[in-house]
Amino acid sequence: MHKTDLPGNPPEAETDFDTFRQIDIRIGTVLEAAPLEGARKPSIRLVIDFGEGVGHKKSSAQITDHYTPEQLVGRQVAAVVNFPPRQIGKFMSEVLTLGFPDTDGAIVLFSPDSPVPNGARLA
Repeated sequence: MHKTDLPGNPPEAETDFDTFRQIDIRIGTVLEAAPLEGARKPSIRLVIDFGEGVGHKKSSAQITDHYTPEQLVGRQVAAVVNFPPRQIGKFMSEVLTLGFPDTDGAIVLFSPDSPVPNGARLA
């Protein structure tokens, strides 16, 4: 599940800060990563540790153009942790891992430059 917009597109409709804060974006560390078998588009299934408050959650990410499963284990990523789970083939994705499209539309993960505690919320 991902939506890609062209960089030249105008911004979405204006919203207020309270609405933005309802989207719970956290940092977690990838514990497990493997190809997602049976996916229509090449994807990697992830198990991410978001710390004590959120715990371990599963995610499916279409990021195979830039990443192998081996490169992802131990990496910190950002994800929305309060969307409802979504069925991806036979896999239930529990969080939305965040990334941005490169010039070819392939997803590049959004992650911190320096380590932060698992479960840290976007400030």
